Parts: sequence; C-alpha cells; structure tokens
Amino acid sequence: MDLKKLVVDTKSTWVEFAGLEGFEVQVANLSRKELNGLRKKCTTSKFNRKSRAIEEVLDEDKFVVEFAAASVLGWKGLTLDHLQTLILVEVGDEDLAKEVEFTVDNAEVLVSQSSEFDTWLNEVVFDLENFRSRPKKGVSRAARENTEAE
Repeated sequence: MDLKKLVVDTKSTWVEFAGLEGFEVQVANLSRKELNGLRKKCTTSKFNRKSRAIEEVLDEDKFVVEFAAASVLGWKGLTLDHLQTLILVEVGDEDLAKEVEFTVDNAEVLVSQSSEFDTWLNEVVFDLENFRSRPKKGVSRAARENTEAE
C-alpha cells in the first residue's frame, strides 16, 4: 500500500458553531504543506541592521486574509443576532433574524474581528476528527461482538 496515494491535501465539512443554534460553517482542513505555503506567502525577509542578518517577518494581517480564504468555504444561519455575540456591530433597525451572506470578505472580517470565531476556527480546522470519513456500516465490529455475546 502506497501512503502517498492515500493522503488527501484538503477536505471540507460542515461544522455547527457551538452556542449559536443554526449557524454552520463549511471549513476546510489544511494540510501541513498548505499551512506552510500560506505562511511562506505571508512572510517577507527584512534586513536587521542591529544583528546584520536577514530576518523573516510574518505579515499577520495578510495571513488572516489568506487563512480565512483557505479555511472558511461557506456558512449558513449566521443571523445579525448571532453576529452581535461575535463582534461589535451597529445593526440599527435591521431585523435580527436577517442572515449575513457568506462572502470571502465577510469571512475575513469575522476571522479578524472576532477572537471567539478565530479560536473556534483554529480548533475545528486542525482537528482531524472533524474530517474523517464515517464508516458506511452503522455497527462497529466491537458492537456486533457485544450484541452476539448477549
């Protein structure tokens, strides 16, 4: 068996945002290779006069933009009411049940402005359990053996 043929660079899934009923986010798992590529894309080399050496500096704002675009593929159920719990917004007379449409720009704003969403996203994106394929058979071998023993 060739491991290279089994490896998947990216896989996406829908995950419910705990605590905000009905708000689900389509997230992509990023492989180590992809994450390193994002970091590299957002890193610049600068000459440090004091140490007389070239240092690599991560542009954090650019990284947030790239990370949001790569990891947040969509959402549904994000209402203005939910949004108010994640970031400081002025909704005026808008209906709080109105949904915020998904765009890459909106995802970038949410990731950069909400530490709660950013923390959740980092936990979800790098937890492989969220992206594992579920077995097609409903009963595991251990459960079958326990049932047969009874």
